[in-house]
Parts: sequence; C-alpha cells; structure tokens
Amino acid sequence: MIAPAPLLQVEATPGLRLIPTLELEGCRQMAIDAWLLEHSLDPRVVAAPVLRFYRWSRPTLSLGFHQQRIEPHWQHLAARGQLQLVRRPSGGRAVLHAAELTYALIWPAAPSRRRQAYERACDWLRQGFAAIGMPLDFGSSPATHQAVGCFASSTAADLIHPCGAKRIGSAQLWRRGQLLQHGSILIDPPAELWWQVFGSAPPALPRLPISGQELELVLRRSAEHHLPFSGATPWQSRELSPQEWQAIGEREGRYRLSPDRPEPLD
Repeated sequence: MIAPAPLLQVEATPGLRLIPTLELEGCRQMAIDAWLLEHSLDPRVVAAPVLRFYRWSRPTLSLGFHQQRIEPHWQHLAARGQLQLVRRPSGGRAVLHAAELTYALIWPAAPSRRRQAYERACDWLRQGFAAIGMPLDFGSSPATHQAVGCFASSTAADLIHPCGAKRIGSAQLWRRGQLLQHGSILIDPPAELWWQVFGSAPPALPRLPISGQELELVLRRSAEHHLPFSGATPWQSRELSPQEWQAIGEREGRYRLSPDRPEPLD
C-alpha cells in the first residue's frame, strides 16, 4: 500500500485567505492556482476560500486545459520571444495576458449548478465596476468551439459593458465539488500583439476612469464585501510560505509549453 503524502504544514490562520499580488511567469502562476485547489481537496485540511490577483512577467498566451486547436503562428510568436505559451488548469479558450489583471478564486463549497456558481462568483466583480461607474452584465452568446480566443464571444460566464464589449472572461475547473475560477480583466489590451495573435482588434472597451492599480484595490474591497462567503469571517492577507513554494515548484512543468511542442514538458 502506498503511504499518503505528508501533510504540508502551513500556518493556521483564521478567516479567508487573500494572497498578495504576484508578478511571475505563466507556468508558475498556473502551478500556484492548481496547487491551491489540490491542497483544498486534502481531507486532512480544513478548506477555506482563497482569492488572489496577479500579473504576468511578460506577454503570455494561456490555453484552456482541453483546448486542442493550437495555431501555428502562436508557436512562431513564442519562438521569436514575443510571448510565452502556457496551459491553464481551467477550461475555456486562449487568453492573451498583457496589460490586464488576472484573478483566481478557490471556492470549496461552490453551488453545484455551474451557471449559479458563475453568477455568485462574479457578483463582486460587477459590484466593483459599478462602484467606479461602469456597470457590467453577463454575456448571452452560446458557447462555441469555433473561436480560438476567449474574448471572441461573450457567454454567460463573461462580463460585458452595455456597448457589448467584453471586459472580463472567466473559466472554471471543478474537483469533487470544489471550484477554481480564473478570470482575465482587460485594462489596456495591446492592439498590435492582439492582431498578431488573434487576427482581429481587441474589444473596444470604454476607458477606465482609474488606473489598473486603483482598480485592483477597488475589486479587493468589493470581494471582501460581496463574495458569497464574505462578511462574518474576515479576509487575512497571507503570503505563500517556503513549503508552499516548494510544492508549487514541483508542478510548474505541467503547465509550461514549448514553442515547438504545445504539450506540457513533464
């Protein structure tokens, strides 16, 4: 019989966990999110919600976990050093991470109905944008496998402006009733690189009335008040520990893609 893996000892801090913002390469960011969900599934720990915002150290194209269509010119752009390629643990289609803000939410007791989970997991985003005078609503386009880019359509998982421009695209990964939700919040998408990647212009977004850093603070406050499990239990800001970083580092290869072979390296 194989012995169970030793329980990773992390500091026992009451409340919901907010991980300070990190700017790292894509495979490490993906490994963090995957490990957070994996750790929450361990029956020897008391799972609690985790939220984090992050940015990417260089332009990166993340592909949905089940996305089979890999465009050859994406590999050429990666080979020329214009972007990196990574595989997300969550689903959905390709997302260009450049001049945007990404969030990851771990929700151990999410509603089992997917649409309800999206609605409740995105309400804090709607509330945050409403606070700066920019109302958002859910998209209504049917999900399709024809488009290769996440922002090419707006489904019920996405948030759009009244003009129809998509501001936030989200994707999920479910494991035994626990949810990892990823979301890309566009701030000022680079038009030239967007054209090179997707062959079209980025969404014609209304200009934000505040900076990206200020937006992050607004959304953090909104999350503290409007996420379904917020309120009675305070959020605790807590960095990843050395032990957690070690466990995360062991998983990075699962999400790193090479330009000449769009599959994980290990």
